[in-house]
Amino acid sequence: MSIEAASDHSGGTVVSPGFGTLLRTELLLALRRRSDIANPLLFFITVLALMPLGIGPEPELLARMAPGLIWVMALLATLLSQESLFRSDYEDGSLEQLALQSQPLYFPALAKVLVHWAVTGLPLTVLSPVLGMMLNLPEDGYLPLALSLLLGTASLSLIGAIGAALTVALRRPGLLLALIIMPLYVPVLIFGTGTVQAALDGYGYNVQLAVLGAILAGAAALAPLAAAGAIRISLDH
Repeated sequence: MSIEAASDHSGGTVVSPGFGTLLRTELLLALRRRSDIANPLLFFITVLALMPLGIGPEPELLARMAPGLIWVMALLATLLSQESLFRSDYEDGSLEQLALQSQPLYFPALAKVLVHWAVTGLPLTVLSPVLGMMLNLPEDGYLPLALSLLLGTASLSLIGAIGAALTVALRRPGLLLALIIMPLYVPVLIFGTGTVQAALDGYGYNVQLAVLGAILAGAAALAPLAAAGAIRISLDH
């Protein structure tokens, strides 16, 4: 059971834990599943470390491709961990318990997404300058890369939650999950890469960051609602 408070049925009433309790519980559970944290990071670092061997060690070529490579790898690393977002809760029945509470499913879904971003997107953002150095990214690109990943990876976690909720009842949702989520990831990828490229070309990148911020605001408002609805649909079937 992931959310202990959700299992209290004394007197026939389901007790709804507060958002802070949900967030703290999900964070503790995520920290216990260290492999879920380590696998996306290892994938991200390993693939980027192998890139110079695959496309050549020329510094100018690596610098030109670095923004796109880092952003694509960040997207794939997030997708890699998205499948497990609601999986364990569905399998042990706690997701159904959450659906029975008087509290809207919006808050449990939001808590899970925030924790998912904290253990996947945030570490990728912190590591991004080091990975930029590995790919010979010019120093002018470090800050826009970190800022774009900070906003963009949060959006990726929120949007991915919709696909994870829709496919949580499926035994092997991998390909279907990717097909659902990838088209929704495209705007984040375009503006995330564009932020770094604009900085490297000597232009301002505030517009690109503003668009990423708007995508994040929209996703924060709508994605947990959509995920909550998708969870109920999955549980009904």
